[in-house]
Amino acid sequence: MNVQVIARDGKPEYAVLPWEQYMQLLKDAGRDQPSSVKEQPLASLRELKALREQAGLALEDVAREAGISAHYLQMIESGEREVSDVLKRTLARALKVSGWQDE
Repeated sequence: MNVQVIARDGKPEYAVLPWEQYMQLLKDAGRDQPSSVKEQPLASLRELKALREQAGLALEDVAREAGISAHYLQMIESGEREVSDVLKRTLARALKVSGWQDE
């Protein structure tokens, strides 16, 4: 394996390797693509709007409780925006559900 190690303050901080080797590591780990490459939103996030509506919650109320704008929540619900793990947990609390499944 051809890996370049980048150090900061004398301690290893990053490992850089050729793309083909990275893809092979993903394949060996049972993943078919990097997590930053997404073709569609997570299945559980596609259910966000339905969960909110079933709970009788307005878009604006859930957005306010999550600390985001209603427009941003609408974009999340439509799959136009990625969601951080922190925001997933916040939305789960706002909707009183246990959380979102990982990829």
